[in-house]
Amino acid sequence: MSLIEGMNKYNNDQLDEIRYGLEGIYMTLTKVTVILLISLIIGLFKETILFLLIFNILRANAFGLHASKSIWCWLSSSISFLLIPFICQTFKFPILFYIIASSISLIIFILYAPSDTVKRPLINKKKRIKYKFFSIFLALIYIVLIFIINDYLIKNLLTFALILESILILPITYKIFKLPYKNYLNYQK
Repeated sequence: MSLIEGMNKYNNDQLDEIRYGLEGIYMTLTKVTVILLISLIIGLFKETILFLLIFNILRANAFGLHASKSIWCWLSSSISFLLIPFICQTFKFPILFYIIASSISLIIFILYAPSDTVKRPLINKKKRIKYKFFSIFLALIYIVLIFIINDYLIKNLLTFALILESILILPITYKIFKLPYKNYLNYQK
């Protein structure tokens, strides 16, 4: 079977979905490569890798806002994944900062996680419940780690991952960027 014959078994919606997925993979790999190269140049490679890992574990379950344009994605990702590791490496915060940030983040996760997008609505109710559970569970694990780990870099990376993901799942953030919230409701009968 040729490539053309193989493509004929997909309808336009399925082809659009495949195209969207491939574009997403390309954009993600390109963006991450550039950010990691910059972090290597400015001496934040380890911190950036750690923050990407810590943040994306949360993001995989809580989801959240995505930039509507590629340029905004580049800009926000570059700022987030370079500035936050710099802050985390540079500053030590008082215990009250961690208590307040953790408490507010946990409340936001309980109220708003997971948060879907137009392009990726969370239609299945069982999956939404599963993602909510895992989001809250991971937030709790991060909070426990924040208070038992003595390494300020790790403590800060965990805290700022919670803060950033909390911001990205808030309804007001969607409103500020003029993006629809609770997109799964459009698919309910």
